[in-house]
Amino acid sequence: MGKIIEQVAISRGHEIVIKASRDSAYDINTADVAIDFSIPEAAVTNISNCLNHNIPVVSGTTGWLASYQDMVNLCNTKNGAFLYASNFSLGVNIFFELNKYLAKMMSNLEAYKVDMEETHHTQKLDKPSGTAITLAEGIIQEHAQYSGWKLEETIENQVPIVAKRIPDVPGTHTINYTSSVDTISISHVAHNREGFALGAVLAAEWIFGKKGVFSMKDVLNIG
Repeated sequence: MGKIIEQVAISRGHEIVIKASRDSAYDINTADVAIDFSIPEAAVTNISNCLNHNIPVVSGTTGWLASYQDMVNLCNTKNGAFLYASNFSLGVNIFFELNKYLAKMMSNLEAYKVDMEETHHTQKLDKPSGTAITLAEGIIQEHAQYSGWKLEETIENQVPIVAKRIPDVPGTHTINYTSSVDTISISHVAHNREGFALGAVLAAEWIFGKKGVFSMKDVLNIG
């Protein structure tokens, strides 16, 4: 993702001043905006470093959200700018809203049970994906029958998520509502990673000069 983001940013006229890797030393003050696509173990350190130096930061790293509220609090304390998204794709963010709308429609139809499947490339470390968790949270928010989610398990009142890791799959998410007579399905299939990278760069362009905690709904003005 870092390489693709670099290509997209340069194509849009931006200069890459830092390419940080694990254990690399750098001066974040040379940047106008930072984009964090790292690993769960590094995300909090990276985001904190940006906020402590008043550098707006956009993060697409998943698997660290137990500390999300800490980063929100730090951003507010420092009067900084922070945007997290589990997925930066325009299509996925539209899919998030479609998912919530469908869940609300299905909420009173007890004959239909929901399940979700997500498939990604083998380099993706976290299971389920951050996108799948966002989708599950959207269902829980709008559907009266569900109060949580479970990975690889079917439990009453929990959205079951199946996660698969297959080489060279950018990302596929499918949600099914199944009854004894039929199934209703919605899916988002990423063809490549360029859509994620473009969304991240657009978010970085959008957040520059702003203060607060944001999401892709703010960038795209949807929902």
